[in-house]
Amino acid sequence: MKRAFDLTEMLQRIEKAIARYPKAAMFELAERGYTTLFEQLISCIISIRTLDETTIPLSLKLFERARTPQQLLNIPMEELANMLEGSQYPGQKAETMRTIAQTAINQYGGQLPANFDQLTALKGVGPKCANLALGVATGVPAISVDVHVHRVVNRWGFVKTTTPEKTLKVLENKVPVSQWIDINRLLMPFGKHVCTGTLPRCSTCPVLEFCEQVDVTKHR
Repeated sequence: MKRAFDLTEMLQRIEKAIARYPKAAMFELAERGYTTLFEQLISCIISIRTLDETTIPLSLKLFERARTPQQLLNIPMEELANMLEGSQYPGQKAETMRTIAQTAINQYGGQLPANFDQLTALKGVGPKCANLALGVATGVPAISVDVHVHRVVNRWGFVKTTTPEKTLKVLENKVPVSQWIDINRLLMPFGKHVCTGTLPRCSTCPVLEFCEQVDVTKHR
């Protein structure tokens, strides 16, 4: 018999369990001083379908040249795309970044607005990146749902959804606002290193007694 969900206790246990693993990319970059909304959003664009092990060094490489919208626009398109090689769809991401930078200058005086609707109105910016950048850079309560978060909370049985977008909406109704930012901060590395896509580490999982292990047929 599984215990009733106690999200506060679960997140506390998970935080201890993931302490030895690398932080999620956006939180790692913030600790290194890349804390503006523009920097966080640009890094999140790099991270799309790209591992953190690639996202962080590519972001650091880019930020050596450009940490503001104008500095990014000073990099020629082809050169910017080349700088993003190693991530998925570097050319497309370069176009997205230049559009974000140009819009920041033309419409917002060089500073991106700390507003979900305005950020997601930018071409190439989805709910995950908008919420993640807002949460990390500005402290605005926001839940960011990537594939890891989506898998973990469905495996727990905490939600029953088919897409990260649907998971986001359910979590916004079930999770206290004070814990919104922690959802990605903790569950992304937890899902990457413990509650993995294949052969999750159930035998050593700190929250096994709460987890329904939905669709888990084999585990470590």
